[in-house]
Amino acid sequence: MVITGIWYALALAIVGALTGYLTKTVGLGIPFYILAVFCLWFFRDPDRVVPVGPVAVSPADGKVVSITKDPDGRTRLGIFLNVFDVHVNRSPIAGKITRRIYKAGKFLVASNDKAGAENEQNTFVVEGEGSTLEFSQIAGLIARRIVWYKDTGDTVERGERIGLIKFGSRVDVLFNSDWKLTVTLGDRVSAASSIIAKRAK
Repeated sequence: MVITGIWYALALAIVGALTGYLTKTVGLGIPFYILAVFCLWFFRDPDRVVPVGPVAVSPADGKVVSITKDPDGRTRLGIFLNVFDVHVNRSPIAGKITRRIYKAGKFLVASNDKAGAENEQNTFVVEGEGSTLEFSQIAGLIARRIVWYKDTGDTVERGERIGLIKFGSRVDVLFNSDWKLTVTLGDRVSAASSIIAKRAK
């Protein structure tokens, strides 16, 4: 479990207890206890079995909502995370983080195609396994807090945790021509365990 969830849950439980104590009505604290349990569940962080071979795994749990081409001819894959998905993000490939770029922006609905270009986001560029891959944590309408654990110069394994986005969001992955997608629009994917692309031969 992500430590953030524990702090949220503890704070809500305290508010619930204080509400019940100060109003002398225990029932008034129940909504806060329910929210505390929700936070513990929301910030869950299950272990995953990571595939081997010349593959890229999903950086997030969610649904594939867009597959487009960017101005440089790269394939952009957009994964939308709803409030019920695990929000811990993973590295699609193993390698070295050669760049991490944070960009302030809008807070459009994360499932909107424009969100990938216009919303607040944190982008990683990973070089490894004979390729370079770029992926971005993107804020949404409600998700306005991007967290990252890794930075420029760090080495990561395929499927390793690199951060999270709080409360509904999107993760985009940019593939060069040396990758072939293995997912299509509407597919559900799981971070670290779902293969989203294979190295083209």
